Amino acid sequence: MNPENVHRLLKVFIFPVLRIAALVYLGLLAALYFGQAKMVFMPRSELTATPKDLGLAFEQVRLSTQDNLGLSAWFVPATEKNPVGKAVILFCHGNAGNIGDRSPYLPIFHSLGLSTLLFDYQGYGSSEGSPTEAGTYADVEAAWQYLTQVRKIPASKIVIYGESLGGGVASHMAENQRSGGLVLASTFTSITDRAAELYPFLPIRLISKFSYNTIDRLPNIKSPVLVIHSPEDEIISFHHGEALFKAARDPKMFVKIKGNHNEGYFETQEIYSAGLEKFVKQYIS
Repeated sequence: MNPENVHRLLKVFIFPVLRIAALVYLGLLAALYFGQAKMVFMPRSELTATPKDLGLAFEQVRLSTQDNLGLSAWFVPATEKNPVGKAVILFCHGNAGNIGDRSPYLPIFHSLGLSTLLFDYQGYGSSEGSPTEAGTYADVEAAWQYLTQVRKIPASKIVIYGESLGGGVASHMAENQRSGGLVLASTFTSITDRAAELYPFLPIRLISKFSYNTIDRLPNIKSPVLVIHSPEDEIISFHHGEALFKAARDPKMFVKIKGNHNEGYFETQEIYSAGLEKFVKQYIS
């Protein structure tokens, strides 16, 4: 091919294709950058269930953040005579839905003699505001304040429990306040790590507005840590749980369940319950 034909090929075909590819790539970058909040946070207002639907007594609680935003929460006592029980689970849920979608966990905790405080982040359920990473941290701090200052529950009796994205929220709280224990259930090492796996062709670490960097917090967390994960998790790969466990200080436990990201806890409830019960019995005073 002579130079004139090469030049014509570049001008007529290759350069236009490269320009289109560049525009598509830049468009994808822009869409991801400006739309990532909607990809991270997927709240719903309507409740699918309440503890009452499961035959459990509960208190409807209204928490207040430092910015005076109201948050919806449920406190489910262990028993009427002993509301706190063996420990209280401070439950930080994942990125989608609301507290109603986590109600199936409540009978499990209740059967183990545990109480639960389950709260919605800003913009979820009937909580005020709009969700942000900083906002979720303010929300869990409000929940902690309610348990320790309003209900006067000792920190040593509180298990901070993080489900999926909630693990990033829980690890923030555990780094700043020593509790009885920290549970990381199907949690990523950081949101940027997970996003980089999903979009390896994009400069995620340069454009991400979110962090939820649990793995870097773990060396600073002095509370006992329980990591729960399934090798069959299709949303957050099992190696995230393994990496979190490796990064955590002693004492720590790992419980391997089976099943997918959302249903594995109920499909292998016996394994899950036994692991959680052992953790509470061994480390919660």
